Amino acid sequence: MRVLVACEYSGRVREAFRARGHHAVSCDLLESEDGSPFHVQGDVRDLLGCHWDLMVCHPPCTDLAVSGSRHFGPKRADGRQQAALDFVRLLLDAPIPAIALENPVSVISSQIRKPDQVIQPWMFGHGETKATCLWLKGLPPLVPTDIVEGREPRVHRMPPGPNRWKERSRTYQGIADAMADQWGSYQDLITRCAA
Repeated sequence: MRVLVACEYSGRVREAFRARGHHAVSCDLLESEDGSPFHVQGDVRDLLGCHWDLMVCHPPCTDLAVSGSRHFGPKRADGRQQAALDFVRLLLDAPIPAIALENPVSVISSQIRKPDQVIQPWMFGHGETKATCLWLKGLPPLVPTDIVEGREPRVHRMPPGPNRWKERSRTYQGIADAMADQWGSYQDLITRCAA
């Protein structure tokens, strides 16, 4: 299966799919953390017209997340929030049969549509809380793989710093593995049935 992981610099989701035999490529404006040759540094819009079976996308949440709602006034006034919403619409409308768009609780819910699923890291082996919304097209909701105790808001409590945003945006490995296991197998079944 051909998988595009949009707006991912860490390579976690890309590598989870690659480890299961899929042709997965990530794309981000930033270079890849892991130096992978399967990463395109650039604008994902340039890749949307290529043939992909599945796209997992993580559009920037800076202008969308309700955790930053105190800054919404200027972001609405100068068009940043509208541009972010337009980008989300572009991703959701991409000519790709299966799409999962991931973002925290955000204005996507009120401006575009409600998410199909809200997941937490503690559902996938990480004893932490971080509500993550999934907007799905052609995919089933993720099934929890390892419900654990703990449930600490570690990401929320990270100290300020220049790389805080990068740490907060990194996909948990258990969630990346669940995406690759469940959506990779699900899409393979659809592809075989359609042949």
